[in-house]
Amino acid sequence: MVVAVYPGTFDPLTYGHMDIIERAAGLFGKLIVGIYENPSKQPLFPLELRVELVKEAVTGLSSVDVRAFKGLTVDFIHQIGGRVMIRGLRANSDFEREFEMALMNRKLAPDIELLCLMTSSQYQFVSSSLIKEVAKLGGCLEGMVPDHVAAALRKKFSLSIEVATGKPQNVKLVAKD
Repeated sequence: MVVAVYPGTFDPLTYGHMDIIERAAGLFGKLIVGIYENPSKQPLFPLELRVELVKEAVTGLSSVDVRAFKGLTVDFIHQIGGRVMIRGLRANSDFEREFEMALMNRKLAPDIELLCLMTSSQYQFVSSSLIKEVAKLGGCLEGMVPDHVAAALRKKFSLSIEVATGKPQNVKLVAKD
């Protein structure tokens, strides 16, 4: 059985990620979603919560497992017996970055194949950074993230407002000209 790995920070998990997970799960006997702890990034959610959120999202996919990892992605793939790295592409800018990483990964681990899946058109505009910005400003996340992820985002940003003001508030921030 070929084991494929879909690595990422998933901060937060989006329907774009889920699109890739579901399609990759249909192609391989086993798919591991590898949640990367990137020491050079300040994540919105701690690693443990990101793992929980992804696990909840993939509960109906029996061939999918979720694991956290540190270090080089290719080392993680080797450790778990993987043969294929899955990546999702939304636009040309994604391709350029993925191409550079693919060349480095090929140099480090020539035995690991890369499979890039184009994100379905309805999710091509969705990115974790845009989701965080929309959530921070109190915007609607429907159709962009699973409900439990939207709830975690609302909780995260409402707590930020509570800490800043000293009392819990439900507010919607609106930009003024």
